[in-house]
Amino acid sequence: MDVAITLLGARLLLAAVFCIAAVAKVADLKGTGQALFDFGVPRPLVSPLKFLLPLVELMVAGTLLFVSLAWWGAVGALSLLGLFSLAIAINLALGRQPDCHCFGQLHSAPAGWSTLLRNGLLTALAGALVWQGKDMPGLSLVTVFMHLTARETVALSITALVFLLFTLSGWLFFHILRQQGRLLLRIEVLEQRLNAPGQLPLSAPVQPTQGLPIGTLAPPFQLPGLYGETLTLDALRASGKPVLLLFSDPGCGPCNALLPELVPWQRDHSSELTIALISHGSREENQTKSIQHKLTNVLVQQDREVAMAYQSLGTPAAVLVSADGKIASPVAPGADAIRALIARAVGQPVIAQPPTAVPALNGHGHVPTPPQPVLAKIGDPAPTLALPDLHGKTINMTKVFKAGNTLVLFWNPGCGFCSQMLADLKAWESSPPAGAPQLLVVSTGAVESNRKMDLRSLVVLDEGFQVGRSFGAQGTPSGILVQDGKIASPLVVGAPAVLALARGEQGPTVIASH
Repeated sequence: MDVAITLLGARLLLAAVFCIAAVAKVADLKGTGQALFDFGVPRPLVSPLKFLLPLVELMVAGTLLFVSLAWWGAVGALSLLGLFSLAIAINLALGRQPDCHCFGQLHSAPAGWSTLLRNGLLTALAGALVWQGKDMPGLSLVTVFMHLTARETVALSITALVFLLFTLSGWLFFHILRQQGRLLLRIEVLEQRLNAPGQLPLSAPVQPTQGLPIGTLAPPFQLPGLYGETLTLDALRASGKPVLLLFSDPGCGPCNALLPELVPWQRDHSSELTIALISHGSREENQTKSIQHKLTNVLVQQDREVAMAYQSLGTPAAVLVSADGKIASPVAPGADAIRALIARAVGQPVIAQPPTAVPALNGHGHVPTPPQPVLAKIGDPAPTLALPDLHGKTINMTKVFKAGNTLVLFWNPGCGFCSQMLADLKAWESSPPAGAPQLLVVSTGAVESNRKMDLRSLVVLDEGFQVGRSFGAQGTPSGILVQDGKIASPLVVGAPAVLALARGEQGPTVIASH
């Protein structure tokens, strides 16, 4: 009898785990799809699998409840858990820690050895049920309830209800604490702006918080440097100082524009802060940029495994790790936010327009004026430049702009925000609404990376992000409408605003002819 009760308990535990996981995944299908993609599922399979996986989990949970189907449910549970464990092990072996998202928004954290251990224990439980065979699946729930007295039935029902309420209360309390932490961080930023001179205006937009919760243990990593060495987070923290991880991409124009400022940051703040650049791409490409800018502490990730472990979605971005190895800040996306994060980390005021790094003297003994982004105004002529397309042919932008209404999209294949909107962009290309503008993609990065996007529209390469800056763009994705050679809309930033321009929801301003 004891064995039968134990097996029933194992079945109920597995059924509860799979049921909660399935319902949580259905409640956050977008996050489920992103987790599947991060674990290496090919993009075409993500969409069907994000619906199929929770359905299979629900079927497994249901079959575990019935004695006649329990063995088959155990086989299904063993298969799924084994598959999950294998995927986690492969990613950990590759040095990647994608967001597990096993229980949707209820609990989501970078996959690690603890995740693998948890799955291993559940796999062992499912294996024990399969091993017992079809003849010993454990007691039936119906049998258990039939042998209960009225008092035991009431007691069991009350216990189950209390457990359910306790679990729900714990989940609500956890999310309230997280939200409270975000509010306290925003209040702190507002107080700093209000009390210190030269602070950013209070009307400056507050960006959505990215990154892991402050105070959690920073995900460890082990990455190669540029000259065969291996660096870890523990090695960067060995001096007992906080560590700032700056995520970059050699094909990202805003990242390259920020690199000259990184040198004085590493030099001037070395006694207070260790700054490490985490890039990806080929070692040779990163070596060239490192030598050019005299950078130190440059690490190369295989893909974006470390950035994803820290929940950094785009480049450039940075996060602060305290001296004791814990997350000390949200992810700071973009050059201005990175400057502000470094200023706060070393106790300097956060100024609205930080000074750029001082360049070397030119041949005439003068300091050249650094190029400043020019805000494109509606009605101004669009900058007329020529750029190569993906086949090496030079495209005259003037001719493109004269063809009618054009949406100029500033892009970077290595940008997480761009990757997230790629599917929507391709869907728009397949079925553009009536009167939609033609699309011109002005991208950074390698030719092959841009070809892999498989866009139908014209893609031209702007390696130094010079064209982007001439339109006033400072990041990706961003876009602007050009009508008959003139600026016809404000510059917009982010996927929702760009797609709204593409769909005509923010139509072009009519430019009066002179």
